[in-house]
Amino acid sequence: MIEVENLTKQFHDSKRGTVTALGGVSFEVRPGEVFGLLGPNGAGKTTCLRILSTVLRPTGGRAILAGYDVVTHAQEVRSRIGFMSNNTGIYDRMSAWEMVEYFGRLYGLDGEKLDARMDEVFTTLRMHDFREMLGSKMSTGMKQKVSIARTIIHDPPVLIFDEPTSGLDVLVARNVLDAVAQLRDAGKSIIFSTHIMTEVERLCDRVAVIYRGEILDIGRRDELCERHGQDSIEELFFSLIDQREQQASEQLAVSG
Repeated sequence: MIEVENLTKQFHDSKRGTVTALGGVSFEVRPGEVFGLLGPNGAGKTTCLRILSTVLRPTGGRAILAGYDVVTHAQEVRSRIGFMSNNTGIYDRMSAWEMVEYFGRLYGLDGEKLDARMDEVFTTLRMHDFREMLGSKMSTGMKQKVSIARTIIHDPPVLIFDEPTSGLDVLVARNVLDAVAQLRDAGKSIIFSTHIMTEVERLCDRVAVIYRGEILDIGRRDELCERHGQDSIEELFFSLIDQREQQASEQLAVSG
């Protein structure tokens, strides 16, 4: 379970002064659900996810993951989440098996328990045929599978995917989406950040549209489209952003 309440993050910029990256974001993600965080580049998606993964500290608000606060119990949160981005970061001189095993040990697994979990993950992701292959010899799809494997090796209840298909060809991207769907079916609470509309349509149970650090609306795909009179998530997305841009222009004109 993920609970985010009025989460804010501000940075200081020497030229612009105080910059608000997140302006009071709230949502929840239930077990067995893929929650889509949909927004353009610079909308605040990655800032939000870095706070949830304890890389950044929030300026205000709170976030609870698997029962633990990201600020006051950061270590407990880290042990209960898996985080994956589009940057695979695979070591050239380590085999697929060695890399996933290494991350398993980092999470405290060893002995028979680690061996059994390794075999389970490699079977699920169909990785046994290249388990001894070095990272330098792997295809992009293989590297992405290794990245997924090391994200889930400790069987965390919460998973965070930050644009994991960005820059991938359609076949590799489909494999990633299939793996995420399997994890949802296993009861995981999943945040899936993307700006690719077809992925949202295919995978996400509920969606939040985020823009300039604020959530413009949130709900099931069909609910959102019906609420705003749109036929698709793509049209909904652009409609919400256009509305916010128009509101901002009107406010600027009044203040000016």
